[in-house]
Amino acid sequence: KLIIDRIISLNEPLTKQPDICVDIRIPNEFTPIGKFNIGITAGIETHAVSAKWLEDCNKMDLIIVPSEHSKNGFIYSKYDKMQDTPDGKQQKIGDLTLEKPIEVLFEGVNENIYKSVKNANLDLVDDIPEDFAFLFVGQWVKGEYGEDRKDIGRMIHNFYETFFNTKNPPALILKTSGATFSIMDREEIKSKILSIKEKFPTTMGSLPNVYLLHGDLSKEELNSLYNHPKVKAMVSFTHGEGFGRPLLEATMTGLPVMASAWSGQMDFLLPDYSVLIKGSLDKVPPSATWKDIIIPESQWFTADMSDASKNFNFIFKQYNSVKRSANKLMEINREKFTHSKMTEKLGEIVDKYLKEQPKKVGLNLPKLTK
Repeated sequence: KLIIDRIISLNEPLTKQPDICVDIRIPNEFTPIGKFNIGITAGIETHAVSAKWLEDCNKMDLIIVPSEHSKNGFIYSKYDKMQDTPDGKQQKIGDLTLEKPIEVLFEGVNENIYKSVKNANLDLVDDIPEDFAFLFVGQWVKGEYGEDRKDIGRMIHNFYETFFNTKNPPALILKTSGATFSIMDREEIKSKILSIKEKFPTTMGSLPNVYLLHGDLSKEELNSLYNHPKVKAMVSFTHGEGFGRPLLEATMTGLPVMASAWSGQMDFLLPDYSVLIKGSLDKVPPSATWKDIIIPESQWFTADMSDASKNFNFIFKQYNSVKRSANKLMEINREKFTHSKMTEKLGEIVDKYLKEQPKKVGLNLPKLTK
């Protein structure tokens, strides 16, 4: 509420320059209008940021990102700084790098909403016949098979392949959508799932079930989904995350997590208490590039299908062990990644950079005598 009351419109003239300006969006939209300017951004899912982002971050006084992965994307990106010459050519005059300080502020979770509860129910899940289901939560964005950022298509294929012809197989629940929650969007998602299913001939055997949850859920309903007795683990084959908030939410409830072993989620998915998928860094496909945001020369993570299949089976067959580890991770993360801890961390960052800022003082004139 305090922040919302102080949001200003750039379409209205300022009566005076703000002491501090906090700009929360992608860096190429940063607008430094204060005496001290803080740019807050989720950063990047790939391994490098664009030259444009570095230029615009250098206009600010401080950059804040949600993960060490995101921070490294800014720190280790470097480009040639070029200058036009009189003959119309360009010459290098130095290196373009991040010149301003950058700090990590994790995305805190409301621990009063996302928590372990018993006997959770959700009508959409109650009626599925399987007692063991893997859960995915995330948006299915553009990209051909294997090229969408969450790598949902390959995840579904790997699930089908792993539990093909398995007696009493687990299910996979997809809480996903495209750009909207419309009927057309839902039908498009269903079509994508069907196209993957059709890769497996029905004459060769049976496939496990994949269920689609399409539509908006409240935070409380999401917590019920994470705690539902039929939902046994969260899974993600993501190519990269700036932070990976749904994965953190799941850990706060004690739900085991199986995810790619790279990018933002590694700040809170400790290897000893999570199931991490091995893989490799590969060049981002052309379909996923985005001008000045996801650059063609950048790389992201590709999960190893053999290791993913092994991990699916491990969770399914050794669930009690996996659940014990998840409960330990829940205890750790509920101490470190809450709203209140985020507030403390933000306070430390602000104090570090703003304690020396000038303050308004009164003018005391001496008394004059005749």
